[in-house]
Amino acid sequence: MKQLIDAARTGDTDLIESLLAEEMDINFKDEKGYTPLIIATYNNQFAATQMLLKNGADVNAKDNGGNTALMGVCFKGYFEIAQLLLENGADVNLTHGNGGTALMFASMFGKNDLVKLLLAHGADKMMRDHKGLMAVDHAGMQKNVEAIELLA
Repeated sequence: MKQLIDAARTGDTDLIESLLAEEMDINFKDEKGYTPLIIATYNNQFAATQMLLKNGADVNAKDNGGNTALMGVCFKGYFEIAQLLLENGADVNLTHGNGGTALMFASMFGKNDLVKLLLAHGADKMMRDHKGLMAVDHAGMQKNVEAIELLA
């Protein structure tokens, strides 16, 4: 299983294809709860992400902290992968362990192109995390004026 995680991390689509042909569990989780899909997305491996999704990877799987692949790419700013995840059924309003959402991550870290994408895919800008904060509040703490305007 570690081979599949490593192949996802490096984007080795030939090895991924070979391992999946051996009927390896595509939704295997490592000790942190990372699936091959989460690892591929966190490492900006578009082709590997595409291959894993095509072969049945759970687009909404959560790691041990409750983070999804979509949340991670919104934190990192990987627009194309976020778009691919959304096109493949990623739930834009899932929350992680502290109640945060992908929209909160994108607005907090100044990824305004992702804020627009998430809103276009139905992100609920009124959702609150466990501290009672909405995405606009996170944007405000970072003085992200564009996101504040998008979320107002």
